[in-house]
Amino acid sequence: MDMRADLYPPLEPYDSGMLALDDVHTMFWEACGNPHGIPVLFLHGGPGGGCSPEHRRFFDPDVFRVVLYDQRGAGNSTPLGDVTNNTTQHLVRDIELLRSYLGIGKALVFGGSWGSTLALAYGQTHPDRCLGFVLRGVFLGRASEIEWFLYGLRHIFPEAWRSFADMLPEPERGDLLRGYLKRLFDTDPRVHVPFARAWSEYEGLCSTLLPNPDLVRHFADEAVGLARLEAHYFAHQCFLAPNQLLANLYRVRHLPASIVQGRYDMVCPIVSADDLARAWPGARYVVVNDAGHSVWEPAIRAAVMREVELFKQALA
Repeated sequence: MDMRADLYPPLEPYDSGMLALDDVHTMFWEACGNPHGIPVLFLHGGPGGGCSPEHRRFFDPDVFRVVLYDQRGAGNSTPLGDVTNNTTQHLVRDIELLRSYLGIGKALVFGGSWGSTLALAYGQTHPDRCLGFVLRGVFLGRASEIEWFLYGLRHIFPEAWRSFADMLPEPERGDLLRGYLKRLFDTDPRVHVPFARAWSEYEGLCSTLLPNPDLVRHFADEAVGLARLEAHYFAHQCFLAPNQLLANLYRVRHLPASIVQGRYDMVCPIVSADDLARAWPGARYVVVNDAGHSVWEPAIRAAVMREVELFKQALA
């Protein structure tokens, strides 16, 4: 193989901190790799998913200055799962605040799943701050994509969907999002924790081509932040106008991009990546024919690594 396809060795940050965003939210961030290298902004999924130490390993630490952070309400940012002042526009401003705080001029923007949504929203707001994009498991925040997650997946994963839907009394199953929102934001952990775990396990079960119990457990571990924020964003159409990200693509179309998509991605079906690639003919579009949604699927991971290596060669 002429291009690296495996992760780099485990890596520790050389700097980290908590950045105050407003009177409510404080954001955890870390930087690793080469302090003088090519800046990368890593945008995690969810919303509410948070970063993990394994995410550091997609980037050559001798070449890249990798900045990872937990979006407001997610991961190690505080308060966990809080939706006050939590919109796509707030998240875009947070990225810009962090970029400025760390003294970064331009950066490669890396985003998977919801991270791809946020990467496009950020890039279209601040195209002059972007060196390019690596986008994986594309989600454009459209009503059809949200509807698919809530109801369409039952056609592929009926058992997982039944477990998800059956948490609610039968009369409420016609509006799963409303029913889950009511329970997820109940102040009693005996109510919101089981519903958060049910939401997160549903997503985990549907995220891989073949069953992966370890991934499902990972989703369950971050259940409250993930479920609350995803439900909140879905209830507000991700705080985007209809078709906003495709309509505003002209703002970043001149920049290089790689789009990596699993053919059998059920969480973020390939139609969205295909729509994005057709609207962005200059982007590299890589369809991985033996994978689903998760970046931890071997073929997805390898494809993402190859695209990052191509950017390394182009930008170094």
